[in-house]
Amino acid sequence: MSAPQPAPIRNVLIVGGGSAGWMTAAALANSLGNACEITLVESEAIGTVGVGEATIPPIRYFNQRLGIDEATFVAETSGSYKLGIQFVDWARIGQSYFHPFGQHGAEFDQVPFYHYWMREHLEGRVEAPIDDFSMGWAMAKAGKFAHPLPDRRQIQSTFDYAYHFDAGLYAQYLRRYAEARGVRRLEGRVVDTALDPESGAIASIKLDDGRELAAEFFVDCSGFRGLLIEDALQAGYENWQHWLPCDRAVAAPSAGETTIDPYTRSTAKSAGWQWRIPLQHRIGNGYVHCSEFIGEDEATATLVGSLNSQPLSDPRVLRFVTGRRKKFWDKNCVAIGLSAGFMEPLESTSLHLIQYGILRLLALFPDSEMSPLLAEEYNRQTAVEYERIRDFLILHYKATERDDAELWRYCSAMAIPDSLQYKIDHFRDYGLLVADERELFNNPSWIAVYLGQNIVPKRAPAITQMRPDVPVADRFAAIANAMRGAVAEMPAHGDFLARHCPSRHG
Repeated sequence: MSAPQPAPIRNVLIVGGGSAGWMTAAALANSLGNACEITLVESEAIGTVGVGEATIPPIRYFNQRLGIDEATFVAETSGSYKLGIQFVDWARIGQSYFHPFGQHGAEFDQVPFYHYWMREHLEGRVEAPIDDFSMGWAMAKAGKFAHPLPDRRQIQSTFDYAYHFDAGLYAQYLRRYAEARGVRRLEGRVVDTALDPESGAIASIKLDDGRELAAEFFVDCSGFRGLLIEDALQAGYENWQHWLPCDRAVAAPSAGETTIDPYTRSTAKSAGWQWRIPLQHRIGNGYVHCSEFIGEDEATATLVGSLNSQPLSDPRVLRFVTGRRKKFWDKNCVAIGLSAGFMEPLESTSLHLIQYGILRLLALFPDSEMSPLLAEEYNRQTAVEYERIRDFLILHYKATERDDAELWRYCSAMAIPDSLQYKIDHFRDYGLLVADERELFNNPSWIAVYLGQNIVPKRAPAITQMRPDVPVADRFAAIANAMRGAVAEMPAHGDFLARHCPSRHG
């Protein structure tokens, strides 16, 4: 006879709201239905970070999984569309490049387009940067937007997109979604956590009004502090500041502008970098910086002085330590969001890490036996994901020719992880991209940063020299012409928003 099956988990308690808490609540309610009681505890007095306004394309699939209509979502969050990120002054002052969502060029042979571009560029036959063969950049610099076409024969199929949106409005929208599906919200601040004396797992939490709440499984969405995963379970933290030294951000929204750019801008400053995220109702701005090289007052003055429109509130300062928990899942608790770790928002990965933390939890969701194997696999997968993103972020700092400020001199000279150095060596020597197929950032992303920050290969991949009869110049000209024609027919981004998903928040 087979052993009796352990009972399913009947109740989950989420500690903390914001994007992490309500994304978790919405996804659990959608997947678990009435089989599990889901409760979320948050305190309006604490507030949330709420600056995760830029995203990457996988967020679309999270919303689709929940059955959320895109136009409704964009309107409810005062959102806009995002075709990629423009990086200004990162390689050196006065130089910029674009990291697009989607590919460069269009495939016309067995050899990838970017391999041919490298050959032609290195041999002096193509002067145009690879940006000029990105459909996403062609649209972005023209201020245009339309959805990609599904027909792979069309140049309009070669780009992808994500969103800018108000993270606070997104959390409110998901709260309504979750509560409509049975999630119970409780107002309160956690003041204590009780552990089971035998297993060491979390037994209950205590709120500031004296209520005690027990559950079988806990999700820590309490932010940087990690009330459950760190304060109670002491999971530990791996500090990556020696590679990613920025430890502060000052954020200040400003008034919206007539033109709504369909891309994020990241501008390198003397002690960090500044983001600009255009939404329908305002512009999100912030200066991520290293406190060793600039004080908070000076950083705030730098940010405010660079705004192109009227500030809408006083600047807020956020303090953080880049890195990750040594355990994301410990005993009967999983950390999601900032309680799991912090990766600075240079490539808009904050909400992605929340999303995939949730999806990984659903894939490995435990029963009452709470097998440690599930936690082990969750921790393994999540650690690898954080490390891959870490290396991509480090590349931006390491690959700089700037020597005008202490931060950039430090970054250009610093030792980097072997895993990143291995990738750089392959690209620099042979123009080859080495990556795991499960990496979040795939070939076009690495190409954009390598070439945009002047890591140029010594030679093109060897196979490009073995196909001399391919009419590369003609194909390049045809791609450029197709892009120009396609962009000319697209509506302005602002007109697209006004027609299909105007903000419901003024």
